Amino acid sequence: MTAQVRFPRFFVTSPAPCPYLPGRNERKVFTELKGPHADSLNDALGRIGFRRSQTVAYRPSCLDCSACISVRVVADEFKASGSQKRALKANGDLIATVCRPWSTNEQFELLQRYLSERHPEGGMTTMDETDFADMVEHTPVTSYIIEYREPSADGVTPGRLVGACLTDKQCDGLSMIYSFYDPHHEERQGLGNYIILDHINRAREMGLSYVYLGYWVEGSPRMQYKVRYRPMEKLGRAGWERISREDQDRLIADAVASPRSRDDAQTTGSKDGMPAITHS
Repeated sequence: MTAQVRFPRFFVTSPAPCPYLPGRNERKVFTELKGPHADSLNDALGRIGFRRSQTVAYRPSCLDCSACISVRVVADEFKASGSQKRALKANGDLIATVCRPWSTNEQFELLQRYLSERHPEGGMTTMDETDFADMVEHTPVTSYIIEYREPSADGVTPGRLVGACLTDKQCDGLSMIYSFYDPHHEERQGLGNYIILDHINRAREMGLSYVYLGYWVEGSPRMQYKVRYRPMEKLGRAGWERISREDQDRLIADAVASPRSRDDAQTTGSKDGMPAITHS
């Protein structure tokens, strides 16, 4: 006798103003992640462009726009550019620790500093300690917080926390849910860039093929930094496809010319760090 298969129920949000493209509305389709098979469901949905927020997997489902494109870095073929090599060298002394998904005051204070400097008008600036704890701790899948600390003077006590990333481990890669870092550190350049590079190296060492960076939004300057990691794949109607070298050269040139594009920008925007969703 075959076991009965239970398919997830999907819901759609009401249209709301798009946080990336002025004058447009966004809509999302989502489902709940729960039960003993949450990891495998998250893996399957991740391969078709869904992202996780707490106990929900979601993806854009806009009526008149398809600008949000899922992208992932091919970890075992990745080649660092000159600026990426400099970021690796400048931050190579940082101590990265994989921690269980449990929020701390230190992490929350770092997030507040990051948001107030980089995204002062974003929706996440209203988060309090409880909201942050929910974002980190409410996970039905294999996830953790990776902390990035400077070496301490005595080599025993934990050093200064300068970066962190909430990360999901999927069967074929690491999915960067949300990263944040010290935006005022005068002696370190490219912290956000370094966190992505560390995830690429980490995935390679774990034998995982990809690092999922969420959605790249063409036409949104603050999302263009994602195209700087190569080789990169994007999700299209026929599945995942490699972005050609010529196309990526053009996209990188556009990103460099963009006034709001940063090598060390955040790895996720409001779509990737989405707050609670209401049914419609």
